[in-house]
Amino acid sequence: MKKSIIIIGAGMGGLSAGIYARRNGYETTIFEQHYLPGGQCASYKRKGYTFDVCIHHLFGTEPGSRLYGLWEELGAMPRTLAATNEAVAACSPEGRMYFDYWDSKRLEEHIKELSPADSELAVEYARAIRDFSSADFMGALLMGDYLDVPKMIPRILRHRGLLKLTMQDFGLRFKDEFLKKAFPLLEYSLPEVQLIIHLAKHGYGLTGNIAWPVGASIEFARSIEKTYLDLGGEVHYRQKVSEILTEGGRAVGVRLEDGSEHRADVVISDADGRKTIMDMLGGRFTNEKVRRMCGPPDDEMNWAVHVFLGVDRDLSGEPSALVQLLEEPVDIAAHEAASIEMQMYPFDPTMAPEGKGVIKVELWSRYSYWKELYADRNRYDEEKQKVADTVIDLLENTHFPGIRSQVEVIDVPTLLTWERYTGITWGLGMMPAVQPRMVDAFLGKGYMTLPGLDSFYMVGAFATYGPSLFHNAISGRKTVRALCKRDGRRFIAA
Repeated sequence: MKKSIIIIGAGMGGLSAGIYARRNGYETTIFEQHYLPGGQCASYKRKGYTFDVCIHHLFGTEPGSRLYGLWEELGAMPRTLAATNEAVAACSPEGRMYFDYWDSKRLEEHIKELSPADSELAVEYARAIRDFSSADFMGALLMGDYLDVPKMIPRILRHRGLLKLTMQDFGLRFKDEFLKKAFPLLEYSLPEVQLIIHLAKHGYGLTGNIAWPVGASIEFARSIEKTYLDLGGEVHYRQKVSEILTEGGRAVGVRLEDGSEHRADVVISDADGRKTIMDMLGGRFTNEKVRRMCGPPDDEMNWAVHVFLGVDRDLSGEPSALVQLLEEPVDIAAHEAASIEMQMYPFDPTMAPEGKGVIKVELWSRYSYWKELYADRNRYDEEKQKVADTVIDLLENTHFPGIRSQVEVIDVPTLLTWERYTGITWGLGMMPAVQPRMVDAFLGKGYMTLPGLDSFYMVGAFATYGPSLFHNAISGRKTVRALCKRDGRRFIAA
């Protein structure tokens, strides 16, 4: 008799778990509260414009790499991809531009041209990128190919002086004041990110292993959903799970919001970790560590607001992403911003009508701020409009003069929008309220279990500490591999 699995959520971890489970002979049913697949891997249309709320850089786009192999297994590759020249650009208030080129030689020369006094640092930086590009660093660690890791160590140790640095630390080494301010913001405006992550990402960009999936996030998610359905998996949309059923310390099924019950041998949750543990399971299977993970984060600050603009403006000469440094800090969404970060998509013709473009501005704020506003929808909507107006004014007065009259569509999703559609709590990414360690994200088992509860697994960002799509996809894969080992089956990946 085939074993059955119920999966909560059709996000990247849930779809991945479903695909590998079907390949290995399990019966699977996914219940998803939204009407679309992908979870946070989402994009949507407004009056001919496509607004993408997920992908910045898609890793695993070079055939032969381990992460490309993962996407092949899931049916997401091959597909039409668009490469960019740079990871991001930065613009000073005076209009000086820094392009974070993927090409390390071009990047080195660009830094030397901007700041001859930083030529020595430019050489060191570019050499480190090339060394990190020589091996599939993240793919080997995440896919469990540890035998390849020793081959990487000599090249990495050549730069051991950089390994403990953050983006902020390395940025302070520049003599040029603009570069000193810009460099710490190159990793999604997070100065505390470890420099090693930046170097590894650049290594992938240098080898063509990062690109943009034409058609945006929803088409990427749909290709994976198609693989799952073609394998005979079931998915039920607009079906919200309210409770995970347990008997004798085992997960045995779920109860939906409509009161219906569905039984299975195993339950896998790709839903928000806090809601899964504290609501669906009633907080019964926890310990001190799990309770700490489920609490509010010490710092709620997150990418809480997106301002999407559909503009009647040709953006073909713009970079793929831009960090605009501001002359003076500006209060936006109860946060003092010294810069704003945005994405543009001139390389994908599906994102906007011909000759027009999309700008996505990502802003920091707090979940609790928007939660309080949401109690009064008039105040909430007024604040969203105020945020949009402030952003348009900043763009008008910096890099995009004349843009106010060119704006055709405005949309402002907040963390409350995410909560409504995906069920997340406390912030984008579904991350637990503990300080993530890189070793957990890269060397962890890839899924999470709970004390005292058998036949239950959690996948996705809460379980892996990894907010990226490939982390979440790998968590589904590793979960099914663990199930196969437990059940005495040979794991079949493809």
